[in-house]
Amino acid sequence: MPGVLVVDDEADMRLLVEAVIKRANEGLKVVGLATNGAEAIAGWRDTNPDMILLDHQMPDMTGLEAAEQILSEQPDQTIILFSAFLDAHIRSRADELGIKACLPKTDLQRIPEALWRYDPA
Repeated sequence: MPGVLVVDDEADMRLLVEAVIKRANEGLKVVGLATNGAEAIAGWRDTNPDMILLDHQMPDMTGLEAAEQILSEQPDQTIILFSAFLDAHIRSRADELGIKACLPKTDLQRIPEALWRYDPA
């Protein structure tokens, strides 16, 4: 069962995303929740998730900054950037880093489909 680390600085959004993944009941499992980039990196090291669903705009570092650090240590880590603020610059930088996909926060129902599409297994 693929494990997902969910990273968002808003508690309501973390819980909502976790509920969407559970409700889809497609064999995905949330293995951790993190509130910022530093917790994302620590959670990634602790849980060794198959995939990371990563918010971009967070207080201590952006999702792109956290992804850059994670991908520098594990280039094949599957990361999906999930944000309300996805402009051309963010998408371009995400592509450069090797982030698999960018999803707008308005498209919650596509999360399980995107996770399965980019499941590394």
